[in-house]
Amino acid sequence: MSEPQSLMLQEAESAGTVVEGQIARNRSLMVDAAARLRRLDPPFALTIARGSSDHAANFAKLLFETRLGIPVVSQSPSLATLYGKVSPKVAGAFALAISQSGKSPDLIETAKAVRGQGAFLVAMVNDPASPLAEEADIVIPLHAGSERSVAATKSFIASLTAISDLAAHWGEDRGLARALGDAGALLDNAWAMDWSEAIEPLAAVRQVLVLGRGLTWPIAAEAALKFKETAQIHAESFSSAEVAHGPMALVGEGDPILAFAPADEAAQGFAERLAAFAERGAKVIAAGSEDTTAPAAIRLPIAGSKDPAVTSIGMIASFYRLAEALARRLGRDPDDPPFLSKVTRTR
Repeated sequence: MSEPQSLMLQEAESAGTVVEGQIARNRSLMVDAAARLRRLDPPFALTIARGSSDHAANFAKLLFETRLGIPVVSQSPSLATLYGKVSPKVAGAFALAISQSGKSPDLIETAKAVRGQGAFLVAMVNDPASPLAEEADIVIPLHAGSERSVAATKSFIASLTAISDLAAHWGEDRGLARALGDAGALLDNAWAMDWSEAIEPLAAVRQVLVLGRGLTWPIAAEAALKFKETAQIHAESFSSAEVAHGPMALVGEGDPILAFAPADEAAQGFAERLAAFAERGAKVIAAGSEDTTAPAAIRLPIAGSKDPAVTSIGMIASFYRLAEALARRLGRDPDDPPFLSKVTRTR
């Protein structure tokens, strides 16, 4: 008898359908939100998030800074919850809070504090009736539906597409908007990509270095988290531009590297960095275009989009399938990682 599918597998596989529905249902909301943000013309933006949502926030930082020219900083929740030190200089800024549940006390308190200081608060949440949503000037529902697996998958992808959709409307970026129109099909294609060649090399180790750069660096960070959550493999993520500043000294013969190659200007020098790891004897596994991943021992296929942001989103969908299979291969339950729960109640 075949083993039943995990919730993680079922939920991640549905991301294409989720994204298609989200973009259609949020269309008029995004038009209105973008118009309000253009009128606000904020001098900078804040992000408020933790865990996978914080990786999505870093994706927002890169996208907003490169496409909209708006500086973005991460607002540490501890500044509000522990130190009570939210700066009055956030007045007039755009604050983006991202949460699957919308119930984490530290995020709610931080959102309330920055809005109290005059920031314009947008909440991206899966539950538009959640306490976090109640604090916001604008609520952008993720429309991911119920997510029961502890490891967030479809809600993370939904966060990335909502961020990209907001950036496309705000910046009147027709190219990104067209690419998002095809995102559902791209995610289905990404899910079908065969990354199984990477399972055995990864199953044989207890630690992995995960690389990205630009828009793929948040993807690498999310992958590193999922290695820990689902397979209990220690993983650390770095930008390929930063890894030579120390971490590279730890990598030697046979050590695994999983790399997510960027598809935009950040690709410059990426192949050379992978080659340097390969020369040290590392086992390089890379997802991306053939020229960027040429030094890798294992090259993983990707679903390519005309916009590099959407290509990056497809990569994490392919990875989620790999992560679930790896957890199963190691005898782990990807739906029930030890010591973790769906809502993290931090202050």
